Amino acid sequence: MGAAQAGAGPVRVRRAGWERAMSLECGVFHTRYESDMGLRPWPVQRIRLALFAAFVLAFPFFASPYWLDLANQVAIATVGAIGLNILVGYTGQISLGQGAFMAIGAYSAGLLTMNLGLPWGVSIACACVMTSVAGTFFGLPSLRLKGLYLAIATLAAQEIVEWGMTHWTAVTGGTEAIVLPAPRLFGVRLNTGFSFYWFGVLMAAGTALFAANLFRTRMGRAFVAVRDQDIAASVIGVNLFRTKLLAFATSSFFVGLAGAMIAYYRTIITWERFTLETSIVYLAMIIVGGLGSIRGSFFGAVLITLLPALITNAGRALQDTAPAVAGLLPYAQQAVFGLVIILFLIFEPKGLSKLWGNVKDYFHVWPFAYRRG
Repeated sequence: MGAAQAGAGPVRVRRAGWERAMSLECGVFHTRYESDMGLRPWPVQRIRLALFAAFVLAFPFFASPYWLDLANQVAIATVGAIGLNILVGYTGQISLGQGAFMAIGAYSAGLLTMNLGLPWGVSIACACVMTSVAGTFFGLPSLRLKGLYLAIATLAAQEIVEWGMTHWTAVTGGTEAIVLPAPRLFGVRLNTGFSFYWFGVLMAAGTALFAANLFRTRMGRAFVAVRDQDIAASVIGVNLFRTKLLAFATSSFFVGLAGAMIAYYRTIITWERFTLETSIVYLAMIIVGGLGSIRGSFFGAVLITLLPALITNAGRALQDTAPAVAGLLPYAQQAVFGLVIILFLIFEPKGLSKLWGNVKDYFHVWPFAYRRG
């Protein structure tokens, strides 16, 4: 009897150890609906967001005008990239008409101010609505078309709008630039680097917050369902036509906002800013940053906006030591641009957002995976 009890001791110890191991938390657990639905439920996430916000608030006070200008370009690109990602990344509707919709937003805002005398804030709001209507119209073929065919349809929209910009002289002035008065708020000009920075950050943050909450709603989930499998989405009751048109309208609204921001930041509207190359650049932003990711839109906007500037600065730095290399760098920008896209498509199709997620996951579970949560 004593031997049996002695033999059972190690068994009970092993069983107790196994039960303790099985009781260890593994995963992310929420005990309240508020925590489950929170955008930043974990303290580390809130700390990281606070540090980023502190950097954004402090940046314009120590940055040079050159870097302020780049930061403003990043803010505008972030708004446009999030708008395009709503359509392409979250809803799966390929679009090559980004430049066209940005042009509609820019020209609408400028012409409403120049011809009707509307304040710049009202003209921007009206331009966003007008761009949304135009995006809905050009999204009508999306019910019958998808993939490459839809991309060609949106490319046709790009060509139509581009032709209208250069030939509809009675409205757009043709190839002549439209010069806008500098926007002012409480007597302060907003088209300077420092002043526009705050406006750009506010618009980018508002766009990101709206998009983050959009995909927590029923309509946002319908967008994702259409992307994943439109036939299955239709079977479970999603109205495909309405959902696709709403995706085009929502995306075009923010793309038009980005175009209007460019118009009032530069105070010069010209058709060269909104060509097919612009559409390709913004598509590259969401591919490199990460399709279906808000932070990926920001990462892509930062990289694609800063890449030409970094190459230019490298050429200037090598001007004295290696003039031959410095002379070739400006011509290498397009090659580097294409190479970056190819490398991401090959090695990390989910973009910078996935790389950032991998880094966070590593530190989240290090050194013991079972401590996650």
